[in-house]
Amino acid sequence: MNRRGFLVGLPLALSACTAQEVWAPQDVVTRAIYRKPGRKYITLYTMKNVDSDNGAHSSLLINASQRVLFDPAGSFEQKVMPERNDVLFGATPRLENFYVSFHARSTYYVVGQSVDVSPEVAEQALNLALVSGPVAQANCARVTSRILRQLPGFENIRQTWGPNRIQEDFAKLPDVTTLEYREDDADDKTLALAEISAILRGE
Repeated sequence: MNRRGFLVGLPLALSACTAQEVWAPQDVVTRAIYRKPGRKYITLYTMKNVDSDNGAHSSLLINASQRVLFDPAGSFEQKVMPERNDVLFGATPRLENFYVSFHARSTYYVVGQSVDVSPEVAEQALNLALVSGPVAQANCARVTSRILRQLPGFENIRQTWGPNRIQEDFAKLPDVTTLEYREDDADDKTLALAEISAILRGE
């Protein structure tokens, strides 16, 4: 992949779009769990259109007692990251980088905003993510903002359907660090997914 830097429509009625439940077995989840010692933090990822800057997707990386990606209504699927209703387990830094790379392409770039939190807040975020899915299509920002605004210190996050609005509110939190991830891959995520899968298989 050619990497530079390292690394919306109207809301749909919930009754009109049902999310598919995914529930990996406990032994698979247990084997995949990844813990990163040190500081606890939350990273908000916002996927944005290169031409319009419109937000297309929101997700969360949560480093708590374990490190997970909450990818509501997302399309990143890997056998090495078992899923339970939009929570992807085993979010090592390498797999997080693949996740970002999967979304960054010629037509979209990714903004990552990170903020340190207490272990208690990180764990609360993890627990909220674990019970928030599966998320219906077009509801990623709605559910992401709902999780964040329940956390102590994140009360300024507005309930919203718009990824850009969450990004704007998150930027107002104290001591936020922000990075942009851009790539010039073709505008076809299936190609990126196939390439990432091949790398993970060791091909």
